[in-house]
Amino acid sequence: MDASIFFVIVGAVAVAAVARWRGWPAPLLVTVVALAAAFLPFVPNPSIDGHVLLNLVLPPLLYSAALDVSFISFTRAMPQIRRLGIGLVVVTTVVVGLVAWWLLPELTLPGALLLGAIVAPPDAVSAAAIGRKLGLPRRVMTVLSGESLINDATSLTLYRVFAATVVTGAAFNFWATIWQFLLAVIVGVLIGLVFGLFMHQLRMRSDDAVINGTVGLLAPFGAYAIAEQLGGSGVIAVVAMGLYVGFNAPRTSYTTRQQEAPLWLSADFLLESFVFAYIGLQLPRVVADLSDGEVWPVIGLSAVVLLVVLVVRPLFVYPASAWGQWWTRMRLRKWERMKNGGSGVPVTVERRGRRALTEEQLRQRLTETKLSWRDNAVISWAGMRGVVTLATALAAADIAQMDAQAAHAIVVVAFVVTVGTLLLQGLTLPWLIRVLRVVDDREEQEDARQLAAVRERSREAGKAYLRDMRKQWAQEQGEDQLAAFDAFAKRLIRVESDSETTQIDLRPRPTQDQFMAMAKGWLAVRRRLLLDERDAGNLSEEVMHELITAMDAEELALDTRAATRPQSRA
Repeated sequence: MDASIFFVIVGAVAVAAVARWRGWPAPLLVTVVALAAAFLPFVPNPSIDGHVLLNLVLPPLLYSAALDVSFISFTRAMPQIRRLGIGLVVVTTVVVGLVAWWLLPELTLPGALLLGAIVAPPDAVSAAAIGRKLGLPRRVMTVLSGESLINDATSLTLYRVFAATVVTGAAFNFWATIWQFLLAVIVGVLIGLVFGLFMHQLRMRSDDAVINGTVGLLAPFGAYAIAEQLGGSGVIAVVAMGLYVGFNAPRTSYTTRQQEAPLWLSADFLLESFVFAYIGLQLPRVVADLSDGEVWPVIGLSAVVLLVVLVVRPLFVYPASAWGQWWTRMRLRKWERMKNGGSGVPVTVERRGRRALTEEQLRQRLTETKLSWRDNAVISWAGMRGVVTLATALAAADIAQMDAQAAHAIVVVAFVVTVGTLLLQGLTLPWLIRVLRVVDDREEQEDARQLAAVRERSREAGKAYLRDMRKQWAQEQGEDQLAAFDAFAKRLIRVESDSETTQIDLRPRPTQDQFMAMAKGWLAVRRRLLLDERDAGNLSEEVMHELITAMDAEELALDTRAATRPQSRA
């Protein structure tokens, strides 16, 4: 590795650390500092091949993001995510391509559409960080996060099609493009599910958090590379694997979950810091590579494309949201007619291995989450570009058949759009969120209601488990040991009810293992209840993860006390 890359990473991490300490958006500060530092003669300016950058940075970032996304919320928001992640990318590609071809014919139409595909996909890293800090409603965060997981696949598929057109000079084939996209999705999903199933089985059978974490770090690269080799989408493969592993994570060992979270937070912090520093460092160099006659036409094109990118998004978001609500009303009216034409009994749908869906749950499945005009304003302005735009622009510059002037123009426009959206939208997005007051008190109230309800059900399930254990304890240990059992059980219930950290006395050696098994069984029963409530649609994944994290801490405390307790004499 070039030593200059190491120094860039160290500097980027230092700046990002200052940003986190001060509570500022780290990606924006890193980009600004790198942009200023690029003009200093002693600052290193490394050069990385675009394909290498894409293959090394994108898989872990996508996998980490997919692990944190609620699969249930993701599927419910799929209509909105699909419109933004596929429809908006296609529209942006076409509009930018036509405008760029009109302003700079030397690009040729395939080259201009290639540029459109490069600048089309937003990167939600900055938007998600700002949204979490300012408390954006979950419905908005889900749409932004979900869009960022699939728009890269759309963009990279279009990139391949137009890059091949530039290389071969063949005419654009619409149906071949559709088939290539479908093939990329199908192969990507299959490869991702295979890797996800492998990862889940490994995590279920192994309690070694180090091995699980190490394989987890390598698996995204494997899924991405194999899917790409087979003609599929490496992005879709990594996302599918991450969603599958994340959805089933509560079923695995708590030690794996506790090690995994800080591991991926550190990996994300390192990679994101480097990528945004690299963006800032490269812009002055790519502008300097332009010849004297190219500078002003390309700078003018960059400004126009940046404006088009900013304008196209809201012009698409609002009509698309209105169309989604209209389509929801049509589906609900059809469902009401079908229901009223039936027997009049409550409508349910039986699901294998699960409880039936009630009429209200069926209605929720048919209803698209409604976004207010304020929500859509935030979504419209959260279009910052990032690593995919940067990496694909650098890769496009290496296409041998492309004219040198066109290649330089594509790289400069992509960098200007990336830096421009990061600074313009990234710096003003917090102000927009505050001014519009995009918050949802009902969401917090609903979370509190679910939390109170599931805690009560959790206590009842735990008490039922303890009653069964008491009978078994009496048979195995004798009636004279029930006093010790009852004292221990009361402490467990008090810890759950009052959220106190109570020192549990496990000194009697003849019953030490039984006490520990009972405490872990108590936790296992409550975890199973949370999973059942999530699967039944009565509990959001976000609330479930909060409760499971607290239970993981309880189990860690039990294991810590057991490991540090002096051995009693026989």
